[in-house]
Amino acid sequence: MKNAEGDILYVGKAKSLKNRVRSYFTGSHDLKTQKLVSEIRDFEYIVTKNNVEALILECNLIKQYRPRYNVLLRDDKSFPYIKITNEKHPRLEVTRRVVRDRGKYFGPYPNAYAAHDAKKLLDRLYPLRKCKTMPKRVCLYYHIGQCLGPCEYEVDPAEYERMIRDISRFLGGDYEGVKKDLIKKMEEAAEELKFERAKELRDLIRHIEMIMEKQAISTGDAVDRDIFGWASDKGWMCIQILYMRGGRIVGSRTAHVPHYGDEREDFLSFVSQYYSDNPVRPKEILLPDAGPGTEDVRDALERWLGVDVRVPKRGTRKDMVHLAMENAKTALEERFRLMERDAERTVRAVAQLGEATGLGYLRRIEAFDNSHLYGTDPVSALVVFIDGKPEKKEYRKFKIKSARGPDDYEAMREVVRRRYERVLKEGGELPDLIVVDGGKGQIAAAVDVLENELGLAIPVCGLVKDERHRTSQLLLGDPPEPIPIARDSHAFFLLQRIQEEVHRFALQFHRKTRAKSMIASRLDDIPGVGEKRRRLLFQHFGSIENIKNASVEEFRSLGIGDKLARRILAALTEKPDGSGDEGANADVNRLPQEQAQQASVYATDDATPS
Repeated sequence: MKNAEGDILYVGKAKSLKNRVRSYFTGSHDLKTQKLVSEIRDFEYIVTKNNVEALILECNLIKQYRPRYNVLLRDDKSFPYIKITNEKHPRLEVTRRVVRDRGKYFGPYPNAYAAHDAKKLLDRLYPLRKCKTMPKRVCLYYHIGQCLGPCEYEVDPAEYERMIRDISRFLGGDYEGVKKDLIKKMEEAAEELKFERAKELRDLIRHIEMIMEKQAISTGDAVDRDIFGWASDKGWMCIQILYMRGGRIVGSRTAHVPHYGDEREDFLSFVSQYYSDNPVRPKEILLPDAGPGTEDVRDALERWLGVDVRVPKRGTRKDMVHLAMENAKTALEERFRLMERDAERTVRAVAQLGEATGLGYLRRIEAFDNSHLYGTDPVSALVVFIDGKPEKKEYRKFKIKSARGPDDYEAMREVVRRRYERVLKEGGELPDLIVVDGGKGQIAAAVDVLENELGLAIPVCGLVKDERHRTSQLLLGDPPEPIPIARDSHAFFLLQRIQEEVHRFALQFHRKTRAKSMIASRLDDIPGVGEKRRRLLFQHFGSIENIKNASVEEFRSLGIGDKLARRILAALTEKPDGSGDEGANADVNRLPQEQAQQASVYATDDATPS
């Protein structure tokens, strides 16, 4: 489905395209689906041989075009795995990239902490190599018994095979077997009076027992399974995946995604995307019955992935799917509770701020902040909050043109003038309140421009910071006076957020601007050398010193003629006072002095270096 500009809005598949498309234009739909339908202007379809091809094609098109109305799997590469590398001297590592390199992958783990915790335990149990690059001599890991020292000593390949077999068994869920081996070693250490070693082994056994106790459900078999459940409401879908490894549930994943089409189709589309690029797959996938089309997708997934895909109707597998469905429903309800609580807090904060200032409900708040470093590269930034929430599409950046040196007042006058002249010219929406980062001087500058130059009566307040650069108080009125607002109130938290956001945005813009200006060099003053040629010279020669020592012939490979090359060399060997000699090296091989000093100074909005 495409809009008037030809952009792809939605990708779907169906046995009967006529019935599928007609369903969007008949009957009642929620607001999201109505919005999708209102934008559709064209259709394009591709006929495939079978359902498997249609499933694969749908996944590929969604990944390629990222349609805004499709359920999108945005973080399918983000889950950590534990990997046993395929090397002469293998090692364990936690990775988020799964590639076909003949290594052994175990996971995915619900979070990085769980993966690193498991790896840390295995590092203590099995002394595999720890160093990515083989050192010349043994390191600390060898001396504490966590490495066999292959950098200095020969290691029997059979020893590696035994450790890899035990690690695979452990990561596959066979904790009991590893626990028995450790108990045997602990008893042997105690008999040999090696009590410290016995204590260490006892601690490892307790760690494993804690892992075993965390299992909520276990089965008699040791099959690796992924169990899916889903719930949808109010245009949102929650998808829950339970990871069962070695017959035990070892973790879960919850994904919240907005959906616009049929909820069952969107759920099945999510499952298809989840496995489209993931070579690490379980032995069995359990899906809930999502109504018509479930069996078709089940068959297609089974043929595509080469794993057993089931839609259980009864028994233990049915209970597992029910557990995933209940988890999805609970997670979705919790999300709505959090959203409602955040919305309530936001509305309350805006209402409290309006009440404290006597301005009524402040729907639109615009905040300004200036940033410079000793007056160099002055910039300003604007952030917009609507109903207490940041509206990032309306953020604006300004390069200050009129102010000379660290003149915050003139910078504020310029940016307020430029902002609201344009709003008036384009018929844009004016704010209910303007917030400036500063005190009475900044407020006076903004009010003067608004009232005397633009004829606008918009209230302006200032946010003053304390000695720790934190929001201290709100100034408002004529003359500006502090407005009493409780520091633990929602209104004060909103002011803090506004000030932190505009400061962050201004500082980020200033750093980028300053970084660009700091690459200026003596080359900028040479006629015929622009930004493109300057970049080319630095890429080829590496430094101004190397350019100065180059011959005229070396410039030819860059497309620079002999005349310009001589001009560059003459300019680089010239002293600042106009004379030229070999003593000019110290000047031409560095940044301008003022910019070099600025390079290590942290910029703040009030020009105070830290």
